[in-house]
Amino acid sequence: MTGKKTPLIRLAKRDAMPSWQRWAIRLAAIVLALLVGGVVMAAVISPDNGNFFRRFIGAYATVLDGALGKKTAIRQTVKNFIPLLGTALAIAPCFKMRFWNIGAEGQITAGAVCATYFALFWADKLPQVPLLLIMAAAGALGGGLWALVPAFFKARWGTNETLFTLMMNYIVIGFVKWLQGGPWEKQPKGSQQIAQFAENACLPKVAGVYCGWIVVLVLMVVMFLYMKYTKQGYEIAVVGESERTARYAGMNVGKIVMRTMFLSGAIAGIVGFLLVSGANNTLYDGVADGAGFTAITVAWLSQLNPFGMAGISAMLAVLEKGSDTLQTRMAVPVAISDVITGVLLFFMLGCEFFIRYKVIFRGREEKEGTK
Repeated sequence: MTGKKTPLIRLAKRDAMPSWQRWAIRLAAIVLALLVGGVVMAAVISPDNGNFFRRFIGAYATVLDGALGKKTAIRQTVKNFIPLLGTALAIAPCFKMRFWNIGAEGQITAGAVCATYFALFWADKLPQVPLLLIMAAAGALGGGLWALVPAFFKARWGTNETLFTLMMNYIVIGFVKWLQGGPWEKQPKGSQQIAQFAENACLPKVAGVYCGWIVVLVLMVVMFLYMKYTKQGYEIAVVGESERTARYAGMNVGKIVMRTMFLSGAIAGIVGFLLVSGANNTLYDGVADGAGFTAITVAWLSQLNPFGMAGISAMLAVLEKGSDTLQTRMAVPVAISDVITGVLLFFMLGCEFFIRYKVIFRGREEKEGTK
């Protein structure tokens, strides 16, 4: 009786790969993604702009010029960069722990609501510095408490954190819509808008952009040190590797989950404070503007490395701002930046798969075994 036939193609887990080799593969994946993205852009640009190669080069030249060509463009790019990096830093500890926090959008909004309360009702009672500090603390507390709710349910009853955190986004966004048309609606009634903040409730500008970029860069360094060199960071890593191992080592997994989620929500709440007091100077229901979801892409592409997050956030911010210019100059849909982001994510996830696994064809093992 013949044995079971070997499959034509099968997968096998690779041995540990050197760090430089893994990052070289990831860099190659990014280059390939940008090449494919350029092909997509060249395909949708009108042939009146030249042949395919000229459209390919012209698309990226326009994106770079639109994002970095002028001081005003650079400032807008930096404004796009701030919430992406801040939110990616917020969700990184949760993802490291294998707690899938999809609720950063709501945690940003919750922090923004708490900060806005003090901006609207305390601006005439406090000078700028203490007012901004109170707003930042309120934003952190609001975002942290909002994130603590699904963490508690997960730790106590083992609920599904993905669905729980996702649904909580819509609750707080609906609450802001009620505030816009209700108790916080500016006078005269009927505008469905909240009043602009007083000057002392707005963050000062540094190099032409509100100082949120300094805050997120400081947070980047702090989170790197926290995740890599502190006891809490070590506990997060252990829980992410194996809850059973963590419990066997005497760790209180439920406490670690709730502490980490509160930290995550607090950072997202600070991002909400930065957006209402720096970028928008008011609160509205779309204050997070998708940063909570895009940050998931940033966190995964960077392998949860805070410095890698800064690079990926900068690249996506350039694409986002540059695509606006591409739309006006070459009549390309503004959603092209989302397409490029999707292509980038596809290639990066693909390269991670091939870093971990190798494809083996029938007959290859026998040949390798005879060497």
